[in-house]
Amino acid sequence: MNIDMLTQVLTSGVAFAILLIVAAAGESISERAGVLNLSMEGIMLTGAFASVLASATLDSAMLGLVSGVLAALIFGIIQALLTVRFRADQIVVGIAGNALALGLTTYGARIFLEDGKGQGVPGFNGVDIPLLTDIPIVGPALFGQSVLGYLCVLVVIALALLFSGKTMAGIRVDAVGEDATSAGWTGLSVNKIRAACVLLAAATGGLAGSQLALSEVQSFSENMTAGLGYLAVVAVIAGRWKVIGIVWACLFFGIARSLQFALPAVGVDIPYAILLMLPYVIAIVAISGVVGGRRAPSCLTVPYAGRS
Repeated sequence: MNIDMLTQVLTSGVAFAILLIVAAAGESISERAGVLNLSMEGIMLTGAFASVLASATLDSAMLGLVSGVLAALIFGIIQALLTVRFRADQIVVGIAGNALALGLTTYGARIFLEDGKGQGVPGFNGVDIPLLTDIPIVGPALFGQSVLGYLCVLVVIALALLFSGKTMAGIRVDAVGEDATSAGWTGLSVNKIRAACVLLAAATGGLAGSQLALSEVQSFSENMTAGLGYLAVVAVIAGRWKVIGIVWACLFFGIARSLQFALPAVGVDIPYAILLMLPYVIAIVAISGVVGGRRAPSCLTVPYAGRS
């Protein structure tokens, strides 16, 4: 593999990792609060569809971004009502939500984005930072992303700082995720904190879907996320609910996905299925306890029976 190909693989891998990281950042906060947001796949798909529909209709990438996040938040409100307010099974709700999102976006695309309307919509193009982009191999990957891509990075940094284990917000989130009953006894509004975390995860999922649709491909196609939401959940598990671990997991997934297309082009005969299953193998190893580090929150997927 020559330098140009290596640069292309790294650039594509980092761009793909960015949208995974921002989705996983919100997902990790939701899981730390005790809610498994398995519907991240449907949230991202909904955000991608809404962003492209608004961008094509209103001829504005920025309005498309806002629409993608708002649509994802509506999805999040429904999820919060079902899993937090009515204490429905989080896994069942997540799987059902993904199936519903796939059906609705597929139908919506055929109705509202027919005749190529969802292709080549206004989006966010790459912005090259002078001098830094010229750094061999890593320059284009780190300093040639789109404006929306850089916004995703800033959102991840903000969330990492705001919800670290040393801030009041982070302590409260960890408290309701580790022992919701005791947290409720101390006066914390467990259900409100959990609902807010679900909505936060939905917003980041919508942002990730918009990043995919408006920055990476500037179009919408049926089931275009193709498992990316599940990979975001996997990244949280593989990263052991730690920011650095999640970032490394997403980078690994991004480069692995990029290699799926690059290796056949250079004549390397590795079965596609092997590269496709690698992220999930890493997740199984991580959740099995072989990899040390932080364990899953004690109350993850456990509904809170109190009223707060």
